[in-house]
Amino acid sequence: MGTARGNRTELGDFLRSRRSRVTPHEAGLPPSAGRRRTDGLRREEVAILAGVSIEYYRRLEQGKQQRPSPAVLEAIARVLKLTDDEHRHLAELSRGRAQAPSAGTRRGRASRTVRAEVRRMLDIAHPYPACVLSRSSDLLAANRSALHLFPGIEEWSERDRNTARYAFLHPMARELYENWDDVARGVVAHLRTAVVVHPDAPDIRELVDELAGHCGEFAALWQRYDVRARTNGRKVYRHPAAGRMTLTYEAFDVARSDGQRLVVYQAPPDTADHEALLRLSA
Repeated sequence: MGTARGNRTELGDFLRSRRSRVTPHEAGLPPSAGRRRTDGLRREEVAILAGVSIEYYRRLEQGKQQRPSPAVLEAIARVLKLTDDEHRHLAELSRGRAQAPSAGTRRGRASRTVRAEVRRMLDIAHPYPACVLSRSSDLLAANRSALHLFPGIEEWSERDRNTARYAFLHPMARELYENWDDVARGVVAHLRTAVVVHPDAPDIRELVDELAGHCGEFAALWQRYDVRARTNGRKVYRHPAAGRMTLTYEAFDVARSDGQRLVVYQAPPDTADHEALLRLSA
């Protein structure tokens, strides 16, 4: 999946999925007579609206047009009404390869080692839940509150503890997340982005194959080609010990790591959500 050919296939699939979601009316086109064979916009409509030739756009969807200019990508993003995350994703796919690995990132399997300095930050964050996730969302380290945030995950071996796997395969997850649908879409959109950012990562590909093979809902969401950088968000919990609570989270890239993220959860002080959060560490 990390080859240039793989990215070209991803590019075409991504473009087709986006144009299928934009109606002619949303694109400002007049009503057409007769029944349309295609959901959303046709190729030629995207091309005309973006100011490129129909043949150029066709070759772009087929992965045969290399390195379109930023101006062309900007025009296509405008026509397809892409979000900022989707626009960045399109730019990465259109290069014919994923973005160059950042410093400290290597090909192959990611290191599971969390630096001692980062582990100390988890202790500093206590009683707020804080954890370190790998690029494939393995739970590499967590303070006590964060570990309790995922009831039942301690039953799994340390190698199997993964927040994406938990969301889709653990029997308690759908009861835990009151907004499970939003959480599920976010998990899949993050993994879609991670596949492109880390094209030679077997850990990500193996996780995707596992979840797609064991959960039909994951497989269906994967085919939507949604992308989203999970830098912050909001989750609503029905926690068996802490009760109902709404927590926000912030994710920070860990320097000199193989795509590790430090995630910290919080709630406003002097609120019921904050009191529930504090019960996690009890």
